[in-house]
Amino acid sequence: MSSTFFIPAVNMMGIGSLDEAMGAIKNHGFRKALIVTDAGLAKAGVADRVSQLLAQQDIASVLYDGAKPNPTVSNVENGLALLKSSGADFVISLGGGSPHDCAKGIALVAANGGHISDYEGVDRSARPQLPLVSINTTAGTASEMTRFCIITDEARHVKMAIVDRNVTPLLSVNDPSLMAAMPKGLTAATGMDALTHAIEAYVSTAATPITDACALKAVELISANLRNAVANGGDMTARENMAYAQFLAGMAFNNASLGYVHAMAHQLGGFYDLPHGVCNAVLLPHVESFNASVCPERLRDVAKSMGIDVQGLSAEQGAQAALTAIRTLSKEIGIPGGLKELGAKADDIPVLSANALKDACGLTNPRPADQQQIEEIFRNAF
Repeated sequence: MSSTFFIPAVNMMGIGSLDEAMGAIKNHGFRKALIVTDAGLAKAGVADRVSQLLAQQDIASVLYDGAKPNPTVSNVENGLALLKSSGADFVISLGGGSPHDCAKGIALVAANGGHISDYEGVDRSARPQLPLVSINTTAGTASEMTRFCIITDEARHVKMAIVDRNVTPLLSVNDPSLMAAMPKGLTAATGMDALTHAIEAYVSTAATPITDACALKAVELISANLRNAVANGGDMTARENMAYAQFLAGMAFNNASLGYVHAMAHQLGGFYDLPHGVCNAVLLPHVESFNASVCPERLRDVAKSMGIDVQGLSAEQGAQAALTAIRTLSKEIGIPGGLKELGAKADDIPVLSANALKDACGLTNPRPADQQQIEEIFRNAF
């Protein structure tokens, strides 16, 4: 079978890369940016810093700080209105997955017209989005470099998954100095999101040798650095390694896709407005316990990348070691132990499961499974 590998054309990494990116932006000839971010980053002055750096390159900007933690259709529509009224000719997303996804939605509709819901699914757009530069401030979602865009439909209480080559940013920037102020809880949640990306990509039926290499290196870096990044946000070695890890995980899942963890987490986020990374972290060992019955040797590889000595272990024993390592890491960085602690309700499991199955089949073409199996995983996660 043939495969296609998607990634932005230019990706700038490391301390100081934000300043260097300004020259690359100027070289494109852009004149005015719509900066899409959240209220927290705007209040912290990070958006002002980007605006000032742009001004030094004679590039004007206007700020939209309405991206919510789970960006909505309304967020996209409001940002699009500001884009049109301001005359901006490109978009900058500043933050983590929420501003990036919101900006993708804005840029996609700006170039293609219609409504953001028109693009739910795979490659539904006709032309590339308005040029998008994604400046990352977290180490988890990898949305700054992927063709994935997740927008919450408030009316349906679901997360729409848009998988479209035309939402891939033009340029991504990962400057760890922007990540130093991340609070412990966000560092933990986004780090576990990245781990989930890597593991789901590695056990995916669409995995290739390229995505495998990216996924396992990401698992190795996360396992070695996430605890330190959570404990000491100023540890720039840990921050930089996590930036590379989440990017590698993004390279993996952007091309091998994801699985039941994300399909299920999307429903929790859309239904209860829960943080995506935390939902992934809670669900991950339960879904991988299910996967261990069909690909234990792959999970044994995961255990090895997490620093477990798997020599002499069978594939099944190695898979169990991986599940133990995942649970241990989650507990040590303060991830809640179950969905009940997040406020999810067991009575909602049938609806959540039905929607998750639709999500998984639409995005990843998984091996046949029925709603009852997903319901069982949900119940185990409580």
